[in-house]
Amino acid sequence: MSKDLRLSRMLHVLIHMAEYEGAATSQAIAVTLNTNPVVVRRTMAGLRQRGLVLSEKGHHGGWRLTRPLDRITLRDIHEALGPGSVFALGPARDHPACLVEQAVNASLAIAFARAEAVLLQELGSRTLAEVRQDFEDLRAGRSPHDAHPS
Repeated sequence: MSKDLRLSRMLHVLIHMAEYEGAATSQAIAVTLNTNPVVVRRTMAGLRQRGLVLSEKGHHGGWRLTRPLDRITLRDIHEALGPGSVFALGPARDHPACLVEQAVNASLAIAFARAEAVLLQELGSRTLAEVRQDFEDLRAGRSPHDAHPS
């Protein structure tokens, strides 16, 4: 099962966008992500619907952030990217009539729901500004700032 890299990739792009003088074109973002501009536009549309970015048409058009990085959480981006499980794990559906499979799936559903709630809480407590600071720390040769130690 492949991993969903959209969140990681969009966080990367948005932090770069904060540094741009102008708008970031879908083509430029596509080159960064090694993908097609159509995929970028489709992905960015969810961010636009949530009010995180705006798109400008024309010669100097492209994508811009609508607010500072300290007002965008990782959860904001996750939710804007649309539905999808945060885990690659899932219940088996090989034998739906089997009571053992039903019990296993019920137990896993509870565990996944609890784990997802914790993850979403963590994503909601971390901003893009904090991630950018981690980058600045790495660039300066320091260990990244960890605002939420275990």
